[in-house]
Amino acid sequence: MYLKRILFVLSILLLSNSISIAQQTGVLKGQVRDAVSKELLPGATFQLLSNLAKGTVTDIDGNYSMVLDTGYHKLVCNYIGYVPDTFSIHIAANAIAEKNIQLKVVGKFLETIVVSSGKFDQKLEEMTVSMEVIKPALINNKNTTSVETALEQVPGLTIIDNDPQIRGGSGFTFGVGSRVAIVVDGIPLLSGDAGRPEWSYIPVENIEQIEVIKGASSVLYGSSALSGVINVRSAYPRSKPKTVINYSVGNYSVPPSPAENWYNKSLPAFTNLNFLHSRIVKNNLDVVVGANVNVDQGYIGPPPPAPYMPVDLQNALLITDSIPTFSNQDMLKIRGRMNFNLRYRSKKITGLNFGINGNGMLNKTNMVFAWYNDSLGLYKGYPGAVFLEEQKIFNLDPFIKYNNGRGVSHSLTTRIFHTDNFITNNQSNTGTLYYGEYQLQRNFKDLDFNFTGGVVGSMATSYSQLYASSGTPNNTISNASGYLQVDKKFWHILNMSGGFRYEYFKMNTQQSVVAPIFRAGASLQLFKGTFVRTSYGQGFRYPTITERFISTKAGLFGVFPNPDLKPETSKSFEVGLKQGFKIKGLMGYIDVAGFYQKYENTIEYLFGVWDPAVSLVGFKFLNTGDSRVRGVDMSMVLSTNESNKKFGVTALLGYTYVEPVSLTPDSIYATTKSIQPGQPGQQLSYKNSSMDTTDNILKYRFKHMIKADLEFKLFTKFGLGFSYRYYSRMQNIDKAFTEIEQLTHDASPYLAEIKAVDYWKTHDGFHIFDARASFQMNEKQKLSLICNNLLNTDYSLRPLKIESPRTIALQYVLTL
Repeated sequence: MYLKRILFVLSILLLSNSISIAQQTGVLKGQVRDAVSKELLPGATFQLLSNLAKGTVTDIDGNYSMVLDTGYHKLVCNYIGYVPDTFSIHIAANAIAEKNIQLKVVGKFLETIVVSSGKFDQKLEEMTVSMEVIKPALINNKNTTSVETALEQVPGLTIIDNDPQIRGGSGFTFGVGSRVAIVVDGIPLLSGDAGRPEWSYIPVENIEQIEVIKGASSVLYGSSALSGVINVRSAYPRSKPKTVINYSVGNYSVPPSPAENWYNKSLPAFTNLNFLHSRIVKNNLDVVVGANVNVDQGYIGPPPPAPYMPVDLQNALLITDSIPTFSNQDMLKIRGRMNFNLRYRSKKITGLNFGINGNGMLNKTNMVFAWYNDSLGLYKGYPGAVFLEEQKIFNLDPFIKYNNGRGVSHSLTTRIFHTDNFITNNQSNTGTLYYGEYQLQRNFKDLDFNFTGGVVGSMATSYSQLYASSGTPNNTISNASGYLQVDKKFWHILNMSGGFRYEYFKMNTQQSVVAPIFRAGASLQLFKGTFVRTSYGQGFRYPTITERFISTKAGLFGVFPNPDLKPETSKSFEVGLKQGFKIKGLMGYIDVAGFYQKYENTIEYLFGVWDPAVSLVGFKFLNTGDSRVRGVDMSMVLSTNESNKKFGVTALLGYTYVEPVSLTPDSIYATTKSIQPGQPGQQLSYKNSSMDTTDNILKYRFKHMIKADLEFKLFTKFGLGFSYRYYSRMQNIDKAFTEIEQLTHDASPYLAEIKAVDYWKTHDGFHIFDARASFQMNEKQKLSLICNNLLNTDYSLRPLKIESPRTIALQYVLTL
């Protein structure tokens, strides 16, 4: 009996001891810093490679600690924008092991980290789609006061009078219904009623980088991403406070001959002030405050007074409104903008952060839709085609995000975006966009697998007499969608991606529309620095309130509604090669892609006689059939090693060829009305509405584009930069311009003649050169001289609109 008890006690003691031995642990702790600046890095993640569910995140002071079993372990430390560090450590029983990590910033090009393609961190070379990345240096060096001027240097991207075009995927529609999604930190920033980008509203003073996706991207970014995405990523504070003051002043040169100098022996000037301050308050509150003030006389002068017109002729031409006259002072543009970013990183819950971002702008500006004529009047507005505008715009973006440090993250981002536009000639409108998105991401590190899923809801409300053709000036468009994307890596060399989105749209009481959208892609690393990719994506764009219901009139011309306008869709396919290189101190990559895009129910803005009882002629948004765009897109990015302090070069070069054609050139898509009562109208097709139908080329596209930007660093303190852009001749425009010219000619001298066709016929492409020089006075101060349109070329990217003559600006930057 006693022996049994002794054996039982011994067995309990032995079991207890074995359990104690099995559960012996130690502690691993340390700090994570930037290898160069020595800044602490809060939010860096650690994962145990033998059990990826076990990990931790550095706190607000860059410190970390985790309990591990005794023995040898292998861990990986990750931080956005830095090269991961994998290390081994031995943990002794009841002991503390210390391991401090210093992470290096990724290489400039082949290790650039982007988020736009999959909404999670990826290396640029492993992308399955074509993407260009614009760094802050290019934005600052070009004295960018509005972000579209920097975007003009992106290969394959053109901005035509506020309209972004990617690889010829859209024509020209006066900025309405963008086929390219404009997002700031992943949240859409297009006006809710017109789908129009407000470029000057984007805070250029606080940009981390700009990512441009080429090709249909509706799976992750929704309706507007028919041709691609422009994602502006904001910068957050580092451990050291930063203050930047950027001031510039300059003027426009006298327009080149034969254009008339409307300046009256003066040179119109402009001035711009940017301010940025960012810091971390009490180790866990990120604060960014920015501001901008811009005053610009502009290079387009006020229109001459409209000629006197007898009352009987006014009645015959249905001109019922008076045409205002404007002065130079009326054309003066004044803009003030303020923005802030607040992010609180929780001390109690590691990986939790929440905050609110905001932006607001007051903007006095103008819109010039047509020049006075195509010779002496290039730099003057046409009477009745100039509108003064006063804008009040703001957005508030509350958000909350959580990362558990073991591959699971949740985010809820929201936005209220309000626009209030007072525009002369009864063109005013107000609108509010409400947006919310929940997203879940799960990274299975041991499987090299990433899941992204989310739900999105948005509602845009608008009030304007412009849209009263719907039956009321109050209009609403609602959207709900769900999406998912999976990304899997095989054998460390093959990335595969696939995604799905389901869209629901409803405008007012019209029948709702649903649309499933798919995408797929793959990227394969063939050799070190050699990557091939292929991708397929679908796009879907629902018409805006403006496109369906706008009804207005200015002088001789009207704009007419089309409530039956259908959504347009696209399919995009591409094959690409990215080749990295390093030659001594020079490194970079060359990217070549062939692409094929097909569009159905293409929406265009067309001229005709739509309702002669309201206006003799005017414009209307119409579905014009199917089209196809195919071509080749090439780019090269290179830079010297940063270790060379005395000399350096950075370059972005690109060439794009597109072949945009109509697939239904003879299809009748609308019938106009006749000015003469009882007479039949005209049936419209691509063939009879185009100026040049050779090869069925679409309107308002450039078949060839060349972009180049080079920046040289000389003797540590000096910088020299050059930019070049080439646009081939726009082969096809609307035939309606000949009709407009004839109509205004017949009414002359009581109506100023509109001239556009001769300019289009006689200009065979444009070569535009920019130049800049800088001097780094000391670590904190920099002085630059920037000259855009160096040769003072008169050039036009769309009919009836001249681009800026030469500008010369002096820029001073103070960084504290």
